[in-house]
Amino acid sequence: MGSIIFEIGQYIYSIYYWIILISILGSWFPQFYSTKLGIWVRKLVDPYLNIFRRFIPPIGMLDLSPIVALIAYRYIGQFALEGLRQVIQMIGI
Repeated sequence: MGSIIFEIGQYIYSIYYWIILISILGSWFPQFYSTKLGIWVRKLVDPYLNIFRRFIPPIGMLDLSPIVALIAYRYIGQFALEGLRQVIQMIGI
């Protein structure tokens, strides 16, 4: 059962990682955020990206905050998944 919980955590982590990546790539296409997919992606990702946009201002037309956010998500996610794995082992599920 513990491995199932861990795999679900990994799956959710991976899905959100790809949604962030889609958001970054979609920003290169002006009409992307006018589509249903773009609106949905923006609603899911903007709360997370706005944390970084407060501290990292754009450089001209280039917004580097999504890239920093993706890198941070990668490290924080790995740390959280490792913590989840250790908790599952400690509990003995």
